[in-house]
Amino acid sequence: MKRIREALRLHYECGLSLRKTAQALSISRPVLTSYLERCQAHAITYEKAQAMTDEELTACFTGKQPEDPRLTELRDKFIHYVKELTRVGVTRQLLWEEYRIEKPGGYSYSQFCYHFQKWQDSRELYMRIEHKAGDKLYVDYTGKKMEVVDPRTGEIRTAEIFVAALGASKLIYAEAVWTQQKHDFIRAQINALTYIGGVPRAIVPDCLKTAVTKAHRYEPDINPEYQDFANHYETTILAARPYKPKDKAQVEVSVRIVYQRICAPLRNRVFHSLEELNRAIREQLEVLNNRPLKDYGVSRWELFNEIEKDTLMPLPVEEYTIRHFARCKVQFNYHLYLTEDKHYYSVPYQHRGKHVEVRYTSSMVEIYLNNSRIALHKRVFKKFSYSTNKDHMPPGHAFMNDWSAEKFIGWAHNIGEQATEVIEGILSSKGHPEQGYKVCLGILNLAREYGKDRLNKACKRALYLDSLSLKVITNILKNGLEDMDDECASERQLEMFHHENIRGPEYYH
Repeated sequence: MKRIREALRLHYECGLSLRKTAQALSISRPVLTSYLERCQAHAITYEKAQAMTDEELTACFTGKQPEDPRLTELRDKFIHYVKELTRVGVTRQLLWEEYRIEKPGGYSYSQFCYHFQKWQDSRELYMRIEHKAGDKLYVDYTGKKMEVVDPRTGEIRTAEIFVAALGASKLIYAEAVWTQQKHDFIRAQINALTYIGGVPRAIVPDCLKTAVTKAHRYEPDINPEYQDFANHYETTILAARPYKPKDKAQVEVSVRIVYQRICAPLRNRVFHSLEELNRAIREQLEVLNNRPLKDYGVSRWELFNEIEKDTLMPLPVEEYTIRHFARCKVQFNYHLYLTEDKHYYSVPYQHRGKHVEVRYTSSMVEIYLNNSRIALHKRVFKKFSYSTNKDHMPPGHAFMNDWSAEKFIGWAHNIGEQATEVIEGILSSKGHPEQGYKVCLGILNLAREYGKDRLNKACKRALYLDSLSLKVITNILKNGLEDMDDECASERQLEMFHHENIRGPEYYH
């Protein structure tokens, strides 16, 4: 279902052609067309699909739509038409007129050409890269790193140089980052889009692990965090094919230029922070982008403003906040364990045992099931603790969540001094107060059956016996021992444990 939503976004919201949309999704155009036709039949727009759950969207795609018989008959003629078009004077218009004579109820000329072109496109064996204005931003790292020296210790740390280049105007952006990890990789691209003041229709990275989780010549798997960044800016990720340098020739040229025009002029300078290095890079970058291009007679900035600036999509109102993704299973206690934080977050108890998607930023944790958000928490970094929303609890658990040592002691205080002493003793004897909550609850609930006065006396007897347990206090009340004097009560209790069903020590010899 994610692929269907992405198809609607790329084709209708981003304005990509069927071919480019299919390429971005790694599916054939016939499959893409079937997706879009089915959505049109059910009046499903991108906004509507975003609001639908996976189950609702799936329901619209169940069942097979029969193919139009006219298309089947027409497709059988395509190979013949290809041969005919090689003959002098034969055009698509002529072929269509002959087709309509044979099939008066056949397709119109526009539909005839559409299906014929669609069939031809599916048979293409290669593609030609063209740098259209506002179409692609190419991104990569330089192989050479630059050094930053700690002013206090003299320790040398190397920084990666990120490079981005627009295809048409050749405008370049460069920035130093500490690593090639996802956070730095995405942050550098956010800065690049801010620098150019717009969003291209596609971003073309190399097959870095931060961009592609599984490299493939035809169907690379885009990293979820990177895809989320692209979705925010409503652009497309078109990863370059492995071992195909021509796919990213523009950025390869730009990397070489960055070496010559930025790295080389700064080679003898010593930088004491990443910020200082980036200020120097920005100065050289402005010189580079304002330098006239030999083939055009204008600078990169001038060329950008002339042919590419107005073709870019606008930046979103809010800058992208980097999100991380995780797949988790909801445990039986309706909490999931987020490994990075070593922390537990709750979901509605009805979803116990289900697999959910966790999307989290530096401050918030969102939990989704079938593209529908079921929980939202503030991110907590306290290890092995729980973040629980009371609304997620079953009714009985919501009551238990209000338990505390102070609450039980206050409850016991209403019964009597000895009851309070027993409850305090039980709570203090446990490694964690919560271990004694159920015992305390059981003891205090005895007041409903035996009354507060008898329970308080039974607690006094338990204190005398130095046996603070629910079982002992219950036995005292059941056998009416709370009012007996200490010596008689002790003998009576010993008698309770000597009867025919209890074996003596001689049994074992």
